[in-house]
Amino acid sequence: MPDQHSDDRPASSAAVEPPTPPESTAPAPDASSDPAPGPTNIPDQAPEGPTPPRHRPRRDWRQGGHAVRRWDLTVLSVALVGLGLGVVAGGAVNRIAAPWAPFASSVVLWVGMLAAIVFALARSRPARLLRFKPTDLLWGVAFGLGLRLLQGWIAGGGSFPSAGALGGGLPSSWWLTDALPAVVIAPLIEEFFFRGILLVVVYQLFRRSLGGLSAGLTALLVSTGGFVLLHAASGSLTLRDAIVLFAVGATCSLVVLLTGRIWGAVLTHAVYNAAYVVLIVAGTALA
Repeated sequence: MPDQHSDDRPASSAAVEPPTPPESTAPAPDASSDPAPGPTNIPDQAPEGPTPPRHRPRRDWRQGGHAVRRWDLTVLSVALVGLGLGVVAGGAVNRIAAPWAPFASSVVLWVGMLAAIVFALARSRPARLLRFKPTDLLWGVAFGLGLRLLQGWIAGGGSFPSAGALGGGLPSSWWLTDALPAVVIAPLIEEFFFRGILLVVVYQLFRRSLGGLSAGLTALLVSTGGFVLLHAASGSLTLRDAIVLFAVGATCSLVVLLTGRIWGAVLTHAVYNAAYVVLIVAGTALA
């Protein structure tokens, strides 16, 4: 028998790897692509339209505004009560038989008026009313001297007024009890009361219903009438005195209504009284 050689081959030392499955030909999703659209939170947008106008603060009390509207019937009532109490209490003090009684009577009256002024200004300050301009000084000097000339013409006297003199001079107390109050205190308090409170309150109460012109005329008459009545309550007035006082009150009211400021009226009143003080000093010295 012929010899048969073995057909065995040596085994491979490396393991046989299984066949790799074919790669998918489908494209991979792109990570940078936008996500699928879905509901998003879009902020609410106001519908477009005209923007409502903003209310700017008024620069003049004659045009109205929040500040002057607070000067209403409450302020008017407090002012009238303060004035009434001052007149009654001052009249009672004036009946005291003492040399200081007339001055003390004026002080009591001023306290009643001043209380009303403080109440009104603490409540609000109307725009422009307390502002000062150099032209206020010009109006004060011009109108004050003009009113004093008018008073001299109406009085018709050619001589200077004079006060009680001691040895050709004025009493030392006269400067404190008469001159200073006449030039400083009385113009300041009376103008703030009649032209600062009474005039402004009456004007703003009637401005909408009557209009600016009629409201101004009404305020002028009320303020000036109260000014004359106050001086009539403190002493007897002649017709000439009443006419002059009405002219002073009406002029000061016009200054406030035309400028919107109080200081022109205060200076007009102060210059008017100061001119009288100068005439008294001159008349007493020449007596």
